[in-house]
Amino acid sequence: MRKFLTALVVIPLAILLVVFAVANRHLVTVSFDPFNSSDPSIGATLPLFVVLIVVAILGVFAGGIATWIRQRHWRRAARQHEADARRAKSELADLRAEVATTRNAAQRAPLALSGPGYAAGERDKAGATL
Repeated sequence: MRKFLTALVVIPLAILLVVFAVANRHLVTVSFDPFNSSDPSIGATLPLFVVLIVVAILGVFAGGIATWIRQRHWRRAARQHEADARRAKSELADLRAEVATTRNAAQRAPLALSGPGYAAGERDKAGATL
């Protein structure tokens, strides 16, 4: 489905680009010399479609860079949250290991005697809780 949608956009765009290039083949002079427009020292003579396509590509790159710079605080927050999540997972694993060790040690240890022959919380022969 994604390939179909991509083709649905790319094919008409390519056709428009070719039609635009064929219709705008005449040469234009692009000058970067503001003081001498009749004979510029810095300039180029190119077909109009090349100039417009290059300007469009540069605009897309400039917009992408501006967006990337503007979203820096979101990327920083995402990195911070990822580090916090990693730290929390590590602490959770340590706590689970500690709990498992404590449970195993409690199961292995003999019950402590609080009185003569009785463990804490057990009842004596008369039924009294120690």
